Amino acid sequence: MADPVELVRRICLCFPPRLPPPQRSRVPPPQPRCLGVWARLRLPSSALSLRCRALDASKPSAVRGEPSEEYDDDEEPYFSVTSSRLSEVDYLGESTKGDLNVRRRHLDALGGNGKSTLHGPIEEIAWKEARQAETLLSDLGIADPLTVRNSPRGIFCTRTLNLRSISVIGYDMDYTLIHYNVMAWEGRAYDYGMANLKSMGFLVDDLEFDPDLVIRGLIMDKVKGNLVKADRFGYIKRVMHGTQMLPTRAVSEIYGRELVDLRKEDTWEFLNTLFSVSEAVMFMQMVDKLDQGLVPAELGPLDYKGLYNAVSKALFRAHVEGQLKREIMAEPERFVEPDPELPLALLDQKEAGKRLLLITNSDYHYTNKMMNHAFNRFLPNDMGWRDLFEMVIVSARKPEFFQISHPLYEVVTDDGLLRPCFKANSGGLYSGGSAQMVEKSLDIHGDEILYVGDHIFTDVSQSKVHLRWRTALICRELEDEFDALIKSHAQKEKLVTLIQQKEIVGDLFNQLRLALQRRTNSRPAQTLAATCMNDQELTESMQKLLIVMQRLDEKIVPLLESDGELFNKRWGWLSRAGLWDKSHLTRQIEKYADIYTSRVSNFLHYTPFMYFRSQEQAMEIRRIATW
Repeated sequence: MADPVELVRRICLCFPPRLPPPQRSRVPPPQPRCLGVWARLRLPSSALSLRCRALDASKPSAVRGEPSEEYDDDEEPYFSVTSSRLSEVDYLGESTKGDLNVRRRHLDALGGNGKSTLHGPIEEIAWKEARQAETLLSDLGIADPLTVRNSPRGIFCTRTLNLRSISVIGYDMDYTLIHYNVMAWEGRAYDYGMANLKSMGFLVDDLEFDPDLVIRGLIMDKVKGNLVKADRFGYIKRVMHGTQMLPTRAVSEIYGRELVDLRKEDTWEFLNTLFSVSEAVMFMQMVDKLDQGLVPAELGPLDYKGLYNAVSKALFRAHVEGQLKREIMAEPERFVEPDPELPLALLDQKEAGKRLLLITNSDYHYTNKMMNHAFNRFLPNDMGWRDLFEMVIVSARKPEFFQISHPLYEVVTDDGLLRPCFKANSGGLYSGGSAQMVEKSLDIHGDEILYVGDHIFTDVSQSKVHLRWRTALICRELEDEFDALIKSHAQKEKLVTLIQQKEIVGDLFNQLRLALQRRTNSRPAQTLAATCMNDQELTESMQKLLIVMQRLDEKIVPLLESDGELFNKRWGWLSRAGLWDKSHLTRQIEKYADIYTSRVSNFLHYTPFMYFRSQEQAMEIRRIATW
């Protein structure tokens, strides 16, 4: 019997890396991450005799983990799959719905029948195997989980998620599978929206698109003409009226103790996605116009809410009339940022037995064009993007897709011809329908499905609230925020040190103040040292400490004001609304997203069998910022 590490090497040999497909375009195909390591692993020729075959799940004996009569003893596969309805606890001591297991007779040979090849206490064996596994992973060019987790490309977890229990993974398309250049896409959306405002009579010729004016997670106050940033409790921390940031005193006077309540849709509009950038920029710039009296009188008396409605209508026309999407379809390379790793990540999931779905609000023609451009050139063996997906649903009308049923149509021609149907089948291409229809057709429900999208409300919140699907949020800005946190480490460390010094000095000042108060009321001080000080000494000590705190404040205030400027000069960090307090966006993520990451291709750095644990993998900004 081979050494366990040698066994791992032999198993790896039976699953060689996928060779790159022939080059079919000017863009080179991605190279396998571990291609060079196989030549470095000098394995004995006897390793070639190990039989590693895919398990035929249709054989009942395979599900039960018992030897099958259809195999000779020397041909029996090493592994079996435990039925999801029979498995309770996996090798990690966690609840699971299925896993790959060593067959009983091979498990006995390794140590289950008293003839163990694993000698000694299991703790010592495990420690040795873990160290050898680290070496092997390094030889294979695979980063360890801790390194991947603590990086801009990590997947962060708010609720424990076992990918082995997920049988279906659904994906949104726009800003999820397809990432757009924000300046290009939202810039053109802004241009079309402004052209529509101009046709309505607004004066907009002097305005230009400024994507740095807003960030995801802000909230528009449609009544007051403000853009606000709130903390996790809804308290408003920063405000911009029009395009001008307001001082802290003005924020307090305007909002006082008023809380942001996203259920009040007549007042608040949350920026859920990067698609919201162009709308927020347009609204803030037009607020300036209204304040300056530059809105023509013939448009009628407009308040801020009426102005928001006009902006929203103009941008809606830009999307509905189709000019913007026709321009993108004509030159997708201008708008789409390619990601060669993305198709391979989905291919790993599909080959691991996950059934993949594409559920998008975009129409068929646009979806087909974008997916062809972003996927086909990076897939091996002349695969097309449709080959990845068990089912494709376009024009899904989310969030209603997760709430109510709409008529279902099958897309039957390349021209997009629709035919009414009443049942969805595997491999189909459909328009409309509902999430309940997907569950019924695939015979799955609830926590067997992971849905991945970029829109906190439309994709993540609604699938979680109405169906209890597991959820993943895609937020590309996490990469920039992570990098900015690392670069600001020295400043953050200096700031924290100054605050800690002020807290210590402040504690002493408060103790002396209390001692003076008690002495004034003829009561004993709480410490012997304070008791021994006369009134003048107490007063002088307090004056000195006040001066120290004042000087510290002179250092602390500018550092606090500049905290987060490396990410956005106006709004600071995406994830925080203060030095340590979480932003309203972070609270929404923690509430509705089981995992979150910057891009779908980050799954490639993990495995389709990953067990995400929240207490280890949540993106704790305070911890990261103090590395």
